[in-house]
Amino acid sequence: MFVAPINTDLLLSEAEKENLYDKLIEQINKDFNFANEAIDFPKSTSPEELKIQLHEKIYRLIQYKYAELLNLLYIIDVPEENMKQLDGSDTVELSEQIAFLILKREWMKVWFRNKY
Repeated sequence: MFVAPINTDLLLSEAEKENLYDKLIEQINKDFNFANEAIDFPKSTSPEELKIQLHEKIYRLIQYKYAELLNLLYIIDVPEENMKQLDGSDTVELSEQIAFLILKREWMKVWFRNKY
C-alpha cells in the first residue's frame, strides 16, 4: 500500500531506504526533459542538493516561464486539486510546495513501478 510521505526530507530518505533514489532521479530527469525543461541531475546528486536545485528550478519557472511550469505539471501529472490548495502569496514558499508535489508524484510513479 502506497503511503505518500508528508514532506520532502521524509520522501527522499524513504527513496534512499528503498534503494530507489537513482530511479527517482531518472524519472525526474525524464519528465522534465519530456516537457522541454532541460534538467539533468547526475545520479551522484545528494538528496539535499536535489531538493535545493529542484526548488530553484521551480522558482525560476514561476517567475519567468509560468506556462511552461503548467505544462510540466500536466506532464508529470500533479493532481489539480493539490495545486488549488496551495497559497500563492509567497513565491518562495509556493515553489517549495510545488517542488514537493512534483517529488511526491514522481516518487509514486517509481514506487508503483518497483512494486508491481
